[in-house]
Amino acid sequence: MDLDDLMPRKKPSGAAIGDNLETLSVAELEKRIADLNAEVARVNVELDRKRQHEAAARALFKS
Repeated sequence: MDLDDLMPRKKPSGAAIGDNLETLSVAELEKRIADLNAEVARVNVELDRKRQHEAAARALFKS
């Protein structure tokens, strides 16, 4: 048994940066935009959480 067999497989992303867009329909492009916007929102939530954590740590060590 390989270690890779024990690791959960990552699900492929629906939209990869740099993919050829010429072959996609209008509906596919709209879905791609929606998926990317959802990912941007998810990243922003995590970024805000980490900034709050850093601020709390700075405040703790300033005292």
